[in-house]
This record gives sequence, C-alpha cells and structure tokens, in this order.
Amino acid sequence: MIAIDLGSNTLRVVQLDCEKSQFIAEYEKIVKTADGLSATGIVADTAVERVIAAILEAKMTFDFEKQTLKAVATEAIRKAANAKAVLEKIKKETGVDFTVISGEEEARLTLLAVKHRLSQLHYASRNFVVVDIGGGSTELIFHYEDEVVARSFPVGILTIAQTYKTLEAIRQVLPDAMLGIEKFCAEMFATKGELHALVATAGTPTSVAAMKLGQTYATYDAKKINGVTLTVDELDFYLEKLLAMPFDKREETCGTGRSDLIAAGILIFKHLFGILECDRCIVVDDSLREGVALEGCRDILLS
Repeated sequence: MIAIDLGSNTLRVVQLDCEKSQFIAEYEKIVKTADGLSATGIVADTAVERVIAAILEAKMTFDFEKQTLKAVATEAIRKAANAKAVLEKIKKETGVDFTVISGEEEARLTLLAVKHRLSQLHYASRNFVVVDIGGGSTELIFHYEDEVVARSFPVGILTIAQTYKTLEAIRQVLPDAMLGIEKFCAEMFATKGELHALVATAGTPTSVAAMKLGQTYATYDAKKINGVTLTVDELDFYLEKLLAMPFDKREETCGTGRSDLIAAGILIFKHLFGILECDRCIVVDDSLREGVALEGCRDILLS
C-alpha cells in the first residue's frame, strides 16, 4: 500500500507492507504548493511543476503500478481557485489521481497514525490533544476516552511566513490569527475538561526535536524522533540557536528553503502551548500519509 500526502509545503510518500504492518519505504520533498497562494488565490505553475517533478522522482523508489495507491491533497488545494486544473495536470503528467480531503478528514487520518505510533511507544494516556501544524493549516484533535473532536484552522507556517515578512510581525499578529483556535480550545476545556498530554506532529516539532538530538535534515531519523519530549523553554532555546546560525548552517539543519518556515512554525507552536496551557509535548513523526496508508491496508485486509 502506497500513500501520498500533497501538503501546502511538502510532498510525502510512504509504503506500508499490509501483511507485516511495517513501513518499508518513504520519500519526502519540499514542493511549496502554497507558495504565493495567500496573495494570488491560486497554485502557481512553478509549484505545480515542482509537485510533478517530485512525484516522478518518487516513482524511482516506489512501484505505483503494482501497489494499491491512495493520494490525498490538503489545505493548499482546498483553497486554490485553480484546484481542478492543477489536479488534472498532475494526473496527466504522473498518472496520480489526488483526492482533496477536508480538514476534518485530515485530522481523523492523522489521529489514526498518531495513535498507532503511541501504541508502539507504549504510551498509556487516553486523554490528549494532537497538534498538526502544516504549511497551510493547523489541525487540533482532542482525544478523550469516549469522544474525539477535531477542527482544522487556516493557520499554517507557509501562509503565515509569506503574509508577514518578519518574526516580529508574526509574533504581533498571532493572537488575532489564532483567536479561532483559542476559542475552540476554551470551549473544549469548558465542556470536556482538561487533557493529560500534548502530542505534536508535522515539520516544526519534528525539526526542533531533531535539533535537540543533534540531527540535520540529511541525517534525520524518524525512529529516534518518535517519543522525544519538548518543553516550551526549549522552543525558545532552539529558535534562538537557529537564528544565530549562518544561513548555510540553517539550511543544513532544517533543509533547503525551510529555515524561515520552521522559525515561523516555532512561534505558532509556542503560542499553541500557551493556549493549551501545556509546558511540554511528545513529538511523533507519523502523520497524514501514515494514516492514509494504515486505513488503506485495513480496507485491503477486510475486502
């Protein structure tokens, strides 16, 4: 089973052996699907070409023809006025047919992946919130023993970084930009009570966790990232450390073209800590693509 996640910043592919329930291959490429989207309302031709090139590159690792394939697209394509034309061109050039999923579906599948990983980490808490800070949106998933409530918000690292050009500008705008998130969390706490833990996934928390472990973008090892704990003070520490690096060192640490986005993401992440009244989180690398693959395998085995 092969799953593809076309995000606002990154194209991510994973292959899951359904019989062994093991992830056996993965691929990731920064494509910046949402580059310029907040200003123009469309996915740029250059972004489409990057996506196509990344899929063709991934085909050198994965056999798309012989494996069951499910491809999903998220916030950038949800918002783009030219979404239909973009997906038609991608299908024509690569053969991959993407399905645009809702923010709520994105959250559901992400939770599936996170719960699978937490079970492997023998993590016992049943009441927790998952935060998924993407390129174009942020998903919050409140998981209680008897209920799951998820919501998607149009606040992402790429769209925020491109709309507000400096970190100081981002700091100033976040209270207003994230007001919807704050109200949603306050409502959840008032009606359902407090949570026992914060679990974070996507590029910002995993990049900070990698810095904590001394990994770079090239040496990134998801197996070591899973289960790393980050505190709110560490977010400040690693942001300052990142900003103090020479440009080439930042690129080496975060990946080409990612350092400014990760810096913006850390500010969003820290604001979420305050909203959720948490001082630490558990980091999980598994996210949407793994959830798509897990559900795909489940459907195959049940058919």
